[in-house]
Amino acid sequence: MTPILSDDVATDLQRCDSPEAAYQRLVSLYDEATGDIERAFADFAKGEPKHGPDPVYPYLCADVNYDDSLGSNTLAFGKVTSPGRYGTTITQPRLFHNYLIEQLTLLTQYYNTAIYVGRSRTPIPLTFAVERASSIDAKRRRKLIEYFALPRLDEAHDRIADGGEWPGPGPAPLSLFSASRVDFSLHRLRHYSGTDPRYFQNFVLFTNYQRYIDEFAVYGHNEVAAGRARAFVEPGNRVIEQGKEPSCPPLLKQPQMPTYHLVQPNSMGITLVNIGVGPSNAKTITDHLAVLRPHVWLMVGHCGGLRANQRLGDYVLAHAYLRDDQVLDEMLPREIPVPPIAEVQLALTKAVSEVTGGTGQVLKERLRTGTVVTTDDRNWELRYAEQARRFNQSRAIAIDMESATIAANGYRFRVPYGTLLCVSDRPLHGEIKLPGMADAFYEERVSQHLQIGVRALELLRKEAQNGTLHSRKLRSFTEPAFR
Repeated sequence: MTPILSDDVATDLQRCDSPEAAYQRLVSLYDEATGDIERAFADFAKGEPKHGPDPVYPYLCADVNYDDSLGSNTLAFGKVTSPGRYGTTITQPRLFHNYLIEQLTLLTQYYNTAIYVGRSRTPIPLTFAVERASSIDAKRRRKLIEYFALPRLDEAHDRIADGGEWPGPGPAPLSLFSASRVDFSLHRLRHYSGTDPRYFQNFVLFTNYQRYIDEFAVYGHNEVAAGRARAFVEPGNRVIEQGKEPSCPPLLKQPQMPTYHLVQPNSMGITLVNIGVGPSNAKTITDHLAVLRPHVWLMVGHCGGLRANQRLGDYVLAHAYLRDDQVLDEMLPREIPVPPIAEVQLALTKAVSEVTGGTGQVLKERLRTGTVVTTDDRNWELRYAEQARRFNQSRAIAIDMESATIAANGYRFRVPYGTLLCVSDRPLHGEIKLPGMADAFYEERVSQHLQIGVRALELLRKEAQNGTLHSRKLRSFTEPAFR
């Protein structure tokens, strides 16, 4: 039986016999809608605009009944808190093929679930469907609103992720993000990273230094040459494959957050993003990357060591954060704890041990676990006297400008997160980062630190494949079924 939905939500719903059938109908409806927009814009560009109904996003709906099943008690997703109807708008279904099939399969595996696909009532904005629409002259751009739907910010929201709120009407949410929110972020990702979203992998490293990028590029090229990776992708969508010339020359001007991808089948490779310095950049990239639903993201960067017994080159594994970054205070108040993810902590510790060869007491002397302070003030040293009491009370061992932001947004968007920093200076103890000292440190430590990050992601990939990576501690009381 077709579910009864408000006309404000969806029309033309058809029941699909399997997740794959649902995916195929999503693709068909999306292609039909974007094709209509392409043709309408071509007419507009020729000076022959036509009025007509706005093409809309596909709508995915699931009727979930418990029967004798209560779902899985071990999974962190693929479960619902109560029987009923759940739905969401969908964009670019091909990009999310594996994700959609996985999530729908879990629902059909653990519950008596009926899947429906139809047309939503949410128009697809022209600029999300036709990139060249943004390049027309200003005079004609003003005419667009007469003939096309344009992006509406009230459709691109984080109310579900931030508090379980569903603006309605219709079924409860099936996923954290609406199609409009996803499209908004996919376009921002392309802008900031310089690469197409289809190249992003499920295991992500963030860094704040170009030298890590240089090391990763050497590593990625070697992996491709050895046949251990499908491709290495650089900004500008420069694709490097075994036995082939690069697809295009390197970019002359780098994007704001240069991003590199070591591509593996099913997007199970590694993406490295140089987010630069500061919590604003960290929030920006994670806000948008979250819509791709990566399995995990890690921060591997440099920090100031705060303890007298730390040495330059020591590693810091964050198990708590003092959030002085401020950029997420309205979305996730500072009194909300951001817990460590056990699976990530264990993988990072094991990776440090494997790469450095240290165990037991030797490992403890070079790897310190504790609270990391993340500040929005690069010159925090000039007001240390005002902050000393808080640092002492929090038992802080290191300070940086990005880690807590990345962890907090991971918590907020249900993406497992972790932080492994390397002590590059000790400003409270007379070792301030100066050019000569910094260069010597970078040459010695960057390569090893990157190896540790890569190895940790390899370990976490196995956890993801075994279904043991994602943590239920990231899920709230009323969660969408989709990860």
